[in-house]
Amino acid sequence: MSRTTIPRRTRAPARSATPAAAGHAVTGRAASPLDPGDGWCEALFASALQPSDRPTAEMITEAIGRTVRRLGAGGCVSRMAQEFGDHPEAAAGRMRWVRQLARAAAAAAPPLAA
Repeated sequence: MSRTTIPRRTRAPARSATPAAAGHAVTGRAASPLDPGDGWCEALFASALQPSDRPTAEMITEAIGRTVRRLGAGGCVSRMAQEFGDHPEAAAGRMRWVRQLARAAAAAAPPLAA
């Protein structure tokens, strides 16, 4: 019997945390520390923050930074993907909450000078 070798899948290098994901302003345009662009929703999704915490803008920024430092940007995306695979209904509800939170927090935060 001949054995066929199946090539091993290689992992793509983890992306570094974007400035917005870490809660910092994005240069080149007016942005708030909670700019919902650039994918920081993944970090908030992967964080331990819960709706029952009634999070403030400061709590959101801290949760995003802490989660990105702990998991990295790629780890946040992986955690989110795992939750959508394991518990799609609950994950969809959490993502809706995260996006609502993102819009509200971004609207409440004053723009920073570029």
